[in-house]
Amino acid sequence: MIPEVRKKIDPENHMVRNLIKLEILKRVRSTSFARSAAIGVFVFFIGIFLLGYLFLFGLVLNSLVKNILEKDDAIHFINSCLLYFFLLELIYRYFIQQLPVISLGSFLHLPLAKSHIIHFLLGSSFISPLNIISLLVFGPFALMEIKPLFGVGPASIWLTAVVLTSWSIHWFILWFKQRFEDSLIGTLAVFTTLLISLGANYLGLYDLGAFFEPVFTFALESPVPVFLLLTLVILSYFLCFAFYRQNAYLEELSEREHLQFANKNLGFLSKFGLAGEMANLEWKLIIRHKKSRTYLMLCLIFLLYGLIFYNNPAYQSATGFSYSFIFVGTFITGIFMLQYGQLFLSWNSPVFDFYVHQKNGLKALVRGKYLLFTGISLMSFVLSIPYVYFGWDVLLIHLATFLFNIGVTMHLVIYLALWKPKPMDLNKGSMFNYEGMGLSQFLMFIPLVAAPYAVFLPFAFWFGDYAGLLAMSIVGLFGILIFRKVSTSVAEKVLENKYEISSAFRQEL
Repeated sequence: MIPEVRKKIDPENHMVRNLIKLEILKRVRSTSFARSAAIGVFVFFIGIFLLGYLFLFGLVLNSLVKNILEKDDAIHFINSCLLYFFLLELIYRYFIQQLPVISLGSFLHLPLAKSHIIHFLLGSSFISPLNIISLLVFGPFALMEIKPLFGVGPASIWLTAVVLTSWSIHWFILWFKQRFEDSLIGTLAVFTTLLISLGANYLGLYDLGAFFEPVFTFALESPVPVFLLLTLVILSYFLCFAFYRQNAYLEELSEREHLQFANKNLGFLSKFGLAGEMANLEWKLIIRHKKSRTYLMLCLIFLLYGLIFYNNPAYQSATGFSYSFIFVGTFITGIFMLQYGQLFLSWNSPVFDFYVHQKNGLKALVRGKYLLFTGISLMSFVLSIPYVYFGWDVLLIHLATFLFNIGVTMHLVIYLALWKPKPMDLNKGSMFNYEGMGLSQFLMFIPLVAAPYAVFLPFAFWFGDYAGLLAMSIVGLFGILIFRKVSTSVAEKVLENKYEISSAFRQEL
């Protein structure tokens, strides 16, 4: 009887160990293990570096509030600002936090209880540096400011309340992204919440932070908020668990992945012939897949990038405008082509052979990407026109950088991206996924950021700032005039190296 009982119990007792073993074997046996390991080490040190900065920020937070912001009651001020910190956390978790769906699909066919698999995957998703950010930022503040005034107990309870709120956001985002990510509802809901909250506070209509401030102030007097927030963490976890368990079927996962956005065509692109049809297919790729869709959403986020600089006294110049505005305008009007374009052909690596064997397929693919980059950059420029509120200089900067991006930067991006392109899996996560990335992709931003200044600075130095903008515009217009010749040259380069590129794309990821 004892051996039979062991046979029934052992699979459950050793399930976690076996699942961990399977994950390790999957990574070690991959043909790209060495490259993934090297990138993992690099990302690890970058992560340690960034977390160290957050910890240093936590150490000086008390002094920053009292000396720089000149707030007498630092605790009250931080409590009233915590809501905005959590809204910001909602944003960066929405883009960075990984979903365990891909791993879920690889485990469902195994003879394991579905609930155990989901508990394991949800538990593994919790092992993330994102879950210690609140501790690093507010831990030193609790130790240096709250502890001397209220004691160890209230400081610990307050910090626990902050950390539990952050952890409840972790589970909520896992549910929210899987529930709404394949539609625009999720993106609009996240950004609308943030913009309404910040806008209402900026205009003085109402302050949501002050409304939620008593919750964390009460944590200094009683442990009740900790119990309430702990209940919230448990409820958010089981909300996430229940959704994954209810929808954890291979058929539903594949159906959701392939049927969403099936008819999202941009009809006007068909007017540009075969290149327009390729651009339309590329647009479908962008809105279907997580990584490319994230780049499109980041393009919308960078439209707000100018608010950091244009109204900041530190970037104002007594004569003319700050030269840093050229950098801002370049990113606002061209961030999509910089990010998406650095993986120019890698996006099509799974079906590259299809284009190779089609008549004029590669030429149409290249020109379709050009057309798409131009359209999205034009959209970004049009949406950035309201920045004229900060002065006509800003509008002229955006116009000059837009023309330069279309006429020069776009060609540079594509030429550099054609140097030893690498394959990528479109179904992998959107953040911290470096498939398709090589040395050229990492170094690409250096010449791309330097190119506008290489044209602007000489003319600005000798003839004035506006002459520099005019020079950028003329160079950009010249690049637009020779667009057909340059795009044909790029297509011919792809044709010359098509077999080498195709061979590289057939490598197993």
